[in-house]
Amino acid sequence: MNMNFSFCSTSSELSYPSENVLRFSVARRLFSPELVKFDEKWKKGFISLPCRGTRKVLATSRFVPGRLEDSSIVKKSLPIREPVENLGVVRTLLIDNYDSYTFNIYQALSTINGVPPVVIRNDEWTWEEAYHYLYEDVAFDNIVISPGPGSPMCPADIGICLRLLLECRDIPILGVCLGHQALGYVHGAHVVHAPEPVHGRLSGIEHDGNILFSDIPSGRNSDFKVVRYHSLIIDKESLPKELVPIAWTIYDDTGSFSEKKLCVPVKNIGSPLNGSVIPVSEKLENGSHWPSSHVDGKQDRHILMGIMHSSFPHYGLQFHPESIATTYGSQLFKNFKDITVDYWSRCKSTSLRRRNINDTANMQVPGATQLLKELSRTRFTGNGSSYYGNTEKSLFAAKTNGVDVFDLADLSYPKPHEKLLRLKWKKHERLAHKVGGAKNVFMELFGKNKGNDTFWLDTSSTDKARGRFSFMGGKGGSLWKQLTFSLSDQSEVTSKHAGNLLIEDSQSSTEKRFLEEGFLDFLRKELSSISYDEKDFAGLPFDFCGGYVGCIGYDIKVECGMPINRHKSNAPDACFFFADNVVAIDHQLDDVYVLSLYEEGTAETSFLNDTEVKLISLMGSSTRKFEDQTLPVIDSSQCKTSFVPDKSREQYINDVQSCMKYIKDGESYELCLTTQNRRKIGNADPLGLYLHLRERNPAPYAAFLNFSNANLSLCSSSPERFLKLDRNGMLEAKPIKGTIARGSTPEEDELLKLQLKLSEKNQAENLMIVDLLRNDLGRVCEPGSVHVPNLMDVESYTTVHTMVSTIRGLKKPDISPVECVRAAFPGGSMTGAPKLRSVEILDSLENCSRGLYSGSIGYFSYNGTFDLNIVIRTVVIHEDEASIGAGGAIVALSNPEDEFEEMILKTKAPANAVMEFCSDQRRQ
Repeated sequence: MNMNFSFCSTSSELSYPSENVLRFSVARRLFSPELVKFDEKWKKGFISLPCRGTRKVLATSRFVPGRLEDSSIVKKSLPIREPVENLGVVRTLLIDNYDSYTFNIYQALSTINGVPPVVIRNDEWTWEEAYHYLYEDVAFDNIVISPGPGSPMCPADIGICLRLLLECRDIPILGVCLGHQALGYVHGAHVVHAPEPVHGRLSGIEHDGNILFSDIPSGRNSDFKVVRYHSLIIDKESLPKELVPIAWTIYDDTGSFSEKKLCVPVKNIGSPLNGSVIPVSEKLENGSHWPSSHVDGKQDRHILMGIMHSSFPHYGLQFHPESIATTYGSQLFKNFKDITVDYWSRCKSTSLRRRNINDTANMQVPGATQLLKELSRTRFTGNGSSYYGNTEKSLFAAKTNGVDVFDLADLSYPKPHEKLLRLKWKKHERLAHKVGGAKNVFMELFGKNKGNDTFWLDTSSTDKARGRFSFMGGKGGSLWKQLTFSLSDQSEVTSKHAGNLLIEDSQSSTEKRFLEEGFLDFLRKELSSISYDEKDFAGLPFDFCGGYVGCIGYDIKVECGMPINRHKSNAPDACFFFADNVVAIDHQLDDVYVLSLYEEGTAETSFLNDTEVKLISLMGSSTRKFEDQTLPVIDSSQCKTSFVPDKSREQYINDVQSCMKYIKDGESYELCLTTQNRRKIGNADPLGLYLHLRERNPAPYAAFLNFSNANLSLCSSSPERFLKLDRNGMLEAKPIKGTIARGSTPEEDELLKLQLKLSEKNQAENLMIVDLLRNDLGRVCEPGSVHVPNLMDVESYTTVHTMVSTIRGLKKPDISPVECVRAAFPGGSMTGAPKLRSVEILDSLENCSRGLYSGSIGYFSYNGTFDLNIVIRTVVIHEDEASIGAGGAIVALSNPEDEFEEMILKTKAPANAVMEFCSDQRRQ
């Protein structure tokens, strides 16, 4: 069955929200200014609901009505669906509440349903549009409502979901987390704060044997453990009679991943394991399937984890079945599929035509082609306007325009003129140690003139196969150029992506351009204009064969669907070289490779031969030392000056407390709060500093970059990979969450390592980011291919132990490398989850731009591969100032004082290297 199609946007790009969507995303388009009155029992429930932004929305305590006629009138006009005897695939409409776990659900449903779901944001369709596709086109068999930040009581958080739950009484619906709370709220239940926020922790679940839990054990001693990400719950005492509790947990039955994983399952004989359904009437009459309010004279500690409607095929789950650590998550989605198939097979109406399943369509739903034509035509922003200025046209008006079906293969971009690049390379076996290692090679070939306009992607830590290859280069051949990009002041431009690009070639000629669509769009076009012959690099053991090398700053997030930047960076937002001459070192086999790119039809360069001569010369003096270069002497007063945080201890702790309040209120699961530490560095030599740093704090994703025309250098000892794409199309992320200092003795060191490994807080942090990265990869990877080969491993470095996980997935063939980065940038380990809401909160708390910190350093190879790190443990030198960014993940279990100390710990290694280097230079 063809599974390649994945419709996930109403635009010609990947699905990114507008900057206004967090505040006013839905109310103007979905809800009328006048309250629709139903009957007397609703009149008592009017309340004024606080919402993000400056508005208050008048609503009922049970639901927020839409702008169409009374629901009883609407219901009469809804067509009754035709039964499907053999439903080969199940077609799901997946409503994304701006969450960072939605595409984990997407991946699961793609494989279970036999066809990928259609994903829309909760404010992307009006009720009229949803009605059209659900009831006129009959395009979907069921609906899944995703988790999300905020509360179902705030229209901007929940969008069209309340209307769907109220009106679509004859369509199976599954609500997850926020969707579960919405199901309760729309029928009159109260949504309140949980006894404590639970994020990234696991609980045992008891259930009543409902068919949704078919083939799933029950009880806290069973192996049914679920991951919870929520601060709010449905108050079980407020459940109306039409909502039936089907699952619950115990208040204090929460623990870390390792605790629950190590639990030995005990067969619960009294727990139902089959799919038998207990009649709803029986449950309501005897109440035996909801624990009594008091147990042994103590207050009931049960928390509601699942509900169903007594008359409609609507279900809710408070926990996250899509999490990597939830057991039986796939079974739950399979059970919902079976519920859907069974539901439609039991329908007895013959008043309408049978649905004609088009097995040859990419999406395999009737009307798919027309649906995609319409949705690729118009993309709505959060305020209801179109990106194309087509504010008056509805989706239906696009039917006659003949727009091509939305296709991620070309993203509606024209194909640029392609140029064929050829690659020549030469391997020097067992040469690296003969010339004194990577440092000597770099200094001999590129270290003159203090390393100006050079790069060194330096695997300075090669233990445990964390890194095998290093790449280096400098200003060179005819294809070499340097790109320097700065975002414009966003109050002065119409596009939040726009900025100014300076291009310098190898002859020092410069060109200035204004990029309306931003840097990543420019980079995508540049890479797509290159063609290559795979035979040129087939024999190389690494992926980087020349191409773009450099750094992307955190503020480039505005090109990846994040809100407008509140602060402007003083340094450039992106800097890259196009490297046509590269030297690579294989640290495992000790080989040195020399590579040179040239355009087909032009003369080959002499770089291979010239470099070989220099390497042979160096081999004759392998003990040569490069530290004796004449370097500027640093003023002693500058050396005595330590790094100063932008925020005091008190300010930082207050910000941590603010983060914890946001988490308690359900606005985020995890917030990665950061600050900058700065000091004047005068005219210190950045290359000399980097050589000192790599000795003191080697790391697998270390790097040195120098961009002379921007007066910018980066000295990085990053231990973290952001994202990699290899020649086989495999994407890999390796987020770090959880850090502890090394011990002073072997015994203390092992104890600290074990403490990190078993830390409930650190495991919760890591799990949340793993699920977030699975989501990000799930947007651009083949259905069913995203997996986690390593979960919460502890790796040890010179000064710290860290908790690291690995996520991989097979990239869809029609997605470009740059779009893979856009789907995941900024790295989730630097934002928190859900990413969009978390980034907005962090922008409001942090008092300056992060600049290049939290961004990425690495390469985009001309052959379509890339490898990027996360810019942490990095000294950024711009003008005469050195800055080190640092921070930590704030979760419900955080201790504010400890978070400040962790931030200081993360600056220690690079800060000490700077201080030591300055002191050494002063003595010289």
